[in-house]
Amino acid sequence: MQKTHTYQLTVTWTGNTGEGTTSYRGYSREHVVEMAGKPPLTASADPAFRGDPNLPNPEDFLVAALSECHMLWYLALCSSSGVVVTDYRDEVSATMVEVPETGGHFTEVVLRPKVVIADPATLPKARELHAQAHRKCYIANSVNFPVRHEPEITTAG
Repeated sequence: MQKTHTYQLTVTWTGNTGEGTTSYRGYSREHVVEMAGKPPLTASADPAFRGDPNLPNPEDFLVAALSECHMLWYLALCSSSGVVVTDYRDEVSATMVEVPETGGHFTEVVLRPKVVIADPATLPKARELHAQAHRKCYIANSVNFPVRHEPEITTAG
């Protein structure tokens, strides 16, 4: 049986410096993302598009969402498969290409999770579960560019 989930949030532009969008350089790209019951997130555009380099941007959020989704699936699969993860850190890289006609698109995201597991005997299963996590990730299944994973798994101690 198929389940449907809905997500609602509000994005409010807060970058009107007094004259609205009368000129491309005359307004800030700052905005606030609000989700009911959660702290608001202040964001901006990528610095390449006149955004604040000190704030996250939509591209950051997309890449982070891909990493988080993979991690959460991976941890859940490990938990139900007897693989004890004691540490997980993903060093992600992504490539986006600007195209004048369409604005641009991502060409690839590479997840590089560094995982520490408790028992060396579960290493083969720990490796295998990354492929399963990738197949189950809702967000990776929703994008039209490759999302690769290059995990590095070690044992504690």
